[in-house]
Amino acid sequence: MANDQKSALWIKDPLAIFADGAERGIVIENGRIAELIPAGRSPTTPNVKSFDAGEHVVLPGLINTHHHFYQTLTRAVPAALDRELFPWLGALYPIWARLTPEALDLAMTLAMAELMLSGCTTTTDHHYVFPAGAEDGIDIEVAAARRLGLRVLLTRGSMNLSQRDGGLPPDSVVQDEDTILADSERVVARYHETGPDAMVQIALAPCSPFSVTTSLMRATADLAKRLDVRLHTHLAETEDENRFCQELYKCRPLDYLEDCGWLNARTWLAHGIHFTAEEIKRLARAGTTIAHCACSNQTLASGTCPVCAMEEAGMQIGLGVDGSASNDASNLMQEVRAAFLLQRSRYGVGKVSHRDALRWATKGSAACVGRTDIGEIAAGAQADFALFKLDELRFSGSGDRLAALVLCGAHRADRVMVGGRWIVENGQIPGLDLAALMRRHSAAARKLQPPR
Repeated sequence: MANDQKSALWIKDPLAIFADGAERGIVIENGRIAELIPAGRSPTTPNVKSFDAGEHVVLPGLINTHHHFYQTLTRAVPAALDRELFPWLGALYPIWARLTPEALDLAMTLAMAELMLSGCTTTTDHHYVFPAGAEDGIDIEVAAARRLGLRVLLTRGSMNLSQRDGGLPPDSVVQDEDTILADSERVVARYHETGPDAMVQIALAPCSPFSVTTSLMRATADLAKRLDVRLHTHLAETEDENRFCQELYKCRPLDYLEDCGWLNARTWLAHGIHFTAEEIKRLARAGTTIAHCACSNQTLASGTCPVCAMEEAGMQIGLGVDGSASNDASNLMQEVRAAFLLQRSRYGVGKVSHRDALRWATKGSAACVGRTDIGEIAAGAQADFALFKLDELRFSGSGDRLAALVLCGAHRADRVMVGGRWIVENGQIPGLDLAALMRRHSAAARKLQPPR
């Protein structure tokens, strides 16, 4: 799967590129961008080999800021169709309680493969379901990510507030606080990499305010600060959540988050739909970022994240596909188009362009995951790229090539590079038998789901 990184590589003369001053492409050396080649110029880097990108539109690698890999096993489950968030969770938790290590490996491999084929080079995953026998979920997904060559920020999620305590999850999928904190520290110590070329990183991520105790929220924030890792959770996804927090904690979710020590630049939040204007200003001052999940929000009719208002306040916004039981896909390029359409319908033509949507999925998403070395095509940045061809019927007749990716509905990359290595070539993942993976994955899904 790896290509030769010793020789510099010129991705030469692309159809279009999402960067200024790189009309003739970019040169890659030692896994990073060595130089951008403007119009009329040639590389100054010696001994450069070239890859003819004359049929490709080149983007920085797309970055997925919110997902639940295990949910690929529960797409379009009949009992969960046409339900809002809380009853949707109620229908799915009993199924997720039956997850096994084998099923998790298949789910995680398939989710990452689907993301890669859509142009994703870095992904997060919010894994918070650890039923008996499947406590090593983070270890399983680290192994899968390393097999595939995908850059990841995996979150050690948690739930310790079950139905008997007034929460939503069944008793069988929650863990106690000591177990959660001990395993959180273990996976950070074992897997978290630092530095600009990190391939595997770990964050800590209680599922939501309605599935963990205040003690665990605060202890997790303290642990993340001590270990210097990021924090993630769901917040302000639905009005039901607001009401739940007010009934349980006598305050709004953001007030509760701040009281628990979470309102800071270490934190990125999934969804962020139901914040007030004043709360948005508080989030901006704190440096907290938001993962916008357009498809999931529309599927569950949760509402629309006020992306433009947040950006005007100074917040950074990234994109996430969210779980494959609410999207119900893991295609980040499709998410770009969905976010573009949803936000344009809210704010108008003059406020949202295709470039904004591409920026959310790249530089904005990089801010969510706390990285400055990915998310844009710039000298010194990681050599993470997604290359798309415009050779399908959907693109015929298009003028602006970058706009065509978003407006015409690009959904599958032809090539994807991470750290100077091709992990997708000619629309395929080298060494991965997709047909066999889908057969095994589908069989695992049937085994988990109740008969109709």
